[in-house]
Amino acid sequence: MTLSIAIIQGSFSVGGVAVNVARIAAFYRMAAVTKADLVVFSEMTISGYPPEDLLSSAQFQGRNRQAVDECARMTANGPAMLIGSFWRDGDALYNAAFLLDQGKIVARQYKYHLPNYGIFDEKRYFAPGAEPEPIRWRGCTLGLLICEDMWQPDVAAALKRKGAQLLISMNASPFEIGKPAARERIAAQRVAETGLALLYVNQIGGHDELIFDGNSFVLGTQGETCARLQGFREDFKMLQLERRGEQWIPTALPSPHLASEVEMVYRAITLGLRDFVRKNGFSGIVLGMSGGIDSALAAALAVEAVGAERVRCLMLPSPFTSQESVEDATDCARRLGIRLDTVSIEPGMRAFETMLGDLFGGHLSDLAIGDNQPRLRAGILMAVSRKENLLLLNTGNKSEMAVGYTTMYGDMCGHYAALKDIYKTTVYEVAAWRNAQSEVIPARVLSKAPSAELHPGQTDQDTLPPYPLLDKILYQLVEQQLGIVEVAAQGFDLDLVEEVSSMLHRSEYKRRQSAPGAKIGSMSFWRDRRYPISNGWYVEQHERLARRMAERK
Repeated sequence: MTLSIAIIQGSFSVGGVAVNVARIAAFYRMAAVTKADLVVFSEMTISGYPPEDLLSSAQFQGRNRQAVDECARMTANGPAMLIGSFWRDGDALYNAAFLLDQGKIVARQYKYHLPNYGIFDEKRYFAPGAEPEPIRWRGCTLGLLICEDMWQPDVAAALKRKGAQLLISMNASPFEIGKPAARERIAAQRVAETGLALLYVNQIGGHDELIFDGNSFVLGTQGETCARLQGFREDFKMLQLERRGEQWIPTALPSPHLASEVEMVYRAITLGLRDFVRKNGFSGIVLGMSGGIDSALAAALAVEAVGAERVRCLMLPSPFTSQESVEDATDCARRLGIRLDTVSIEPGMRAFETMLGDLFGGHLSDLAIGDNQPRLRAGILMAVSRKENLLLLNTGNKSEMAVGYTTMYGDMCGHYAALKDIYKTTVYEVAAWRNAQSEVIPARVLSKAPSAELHPGQTDQDTLPPYPLLDKILYQLVEQQLGIVEVAAQGFDLDLVEEVSSMLHRSEYKRRQSAPGAKIGSMSFWRDRRYPISNGWYVEQHERLARRMAERK
């Protein structure tokens, strides 16, 4: 006995029920033509994931229920369908999976483990389901695992004990560095524990700060990889399975390898930016080109996301902008094939100094002069954005955002921050990878010292530790959530760690007002890391450490 299962790795819109149903129908017709017995979609396909407080809308709930019925009717004369959405049952909402066949819902299963950590807060919305039962269908006993249910051993074990012959895991699993490989390791553990083949189906697409990477796969009964779908794009695979005793054995298919981590970061950011532009109705992208590494990489990402003809760049020099920066910005724009206009901000700087001269006693401080430059640039960029309906792409990176090396309402301005969750050292790695494909970023941009060029001869290292050192400390403080003393114990200077930690905590108010950006790491400045702005514990810690350091000296 054999089964043909179509795996659908699709992109679906949060809240866009009608659009999603149309997309489901298109995939379903494709699977029907290829003679699939079963078409498998990802978790929460119909509603999109995560719908968040849309779930509180009675109208949204009603429309979602209608859509499940619409999908069921598709199966009246074709393959069966496994699909995910939410479901109201009595007074509770559930994250649910549905087996649709012969025009109706033939089985419904609720998610057992609800993730409630990091960016997940499913317990805010959903009730947990009962321990699931296998679904008997067309001579096969299916064991369904809804996302988090696969990450815990108990659900797969229970399904195996109750007679499941094949595991299918339906997911809306967001990307972060190392996650695709981790999923395959966890799935291999479930296979080893149960002796059952496992189909893992994930969605793709950018939803605000979350990026869904796909990277769906199939593992055989020995944990071997029988199939893998492309990452960061929609994909479709037809899988053949043969029954041998109480197991279903998938036929191996030619499949891509997992991409390198640096390539995944590039693909993830590109996908997130592309979908943010598309889903929010922008006509294209505008950004400021400084001649530095961040804006050069951001411009390359923008071209990859929407095409060179839909990207516009502005060079906004001040009297402190070097000729080298002008040349590098011009060269980068030429290599990328994008429009670059130049508007000097010097007249605005003079006007600002004239307006505030009396108020500041006839002389503006260096700090006021420095802060005013990115704010003038932001005003020009926002004017172009508004005039042409272009997304203003913020070019700041995670290192700057962590320590507050930014100007509020200036270089923090933007609709979307592509590099927001990427440390400066990773920016260089990603830029080098992009240049290895084709050299679009001038070599001098990769080699020169980073500088905001707000004052003559300024470099970032005048204010900050060297980025390789800064990023190592920040990684321990942010990603690993270690304390000052714990970080210093790893060989870092205690005074320096205390200084970086102080900058990190003092900048919380800035991060609260920053643009959304693609989540790439395990501890993004969004829902992963939630610290109060007015943080008395931080004050106590630093005062205590200052006393200890003084005593030591």
